[in-house]
Amino acid sequence: MRLLKPALIYFLLVFGTGFVLGMVRVLWIAPRVGDQAAQLVEMPAMLIAIVWAARWTNRRLPTAFGASERFFIGVIALGLMLMAEITVGMTLRGQSLTASLLFRDPVVGTAYYAALAAFALMPWLLGKKSGRAE
Repeated sequence: MRLLKPALIYFLLVFGTGFVLGMVRVLWIAPRVGDQAAQLVEMPAMLIAIVWAARWTNRRLPTAFGASERFFIGVIALGLMLMAEITVGMTLRGQSLTASLLFRDPVVGTAYYAALAAFALMPWLLGKKSGRAE
């Protein structure tokens, strides 16, 4: 339970950034360059947001949090992100449960799933890099 609060904060930082960037992408970028290109343009900004949010979250964790706790913070945050993606896909886009996660453009989908993996692993990776992980 003590891992839920940092995982929720990490998730909210990244999801909030993604929500804002998604609105910019849909309203201004996609009409000019197309949906696929717009999503690929958005991806580096999301990766920066993931690194920033993981670093920010890690700095606020007690030093008692080791590698396994940081890993599970990322995994819990990933679960929250997937639930949010399903909810947004089903309510705002009218997609089915399966479509909200699986039916993606091959290029954009690969980048999306790689970003999700980075999102899940980043608290652990940055904790390891800073020497705070055990």
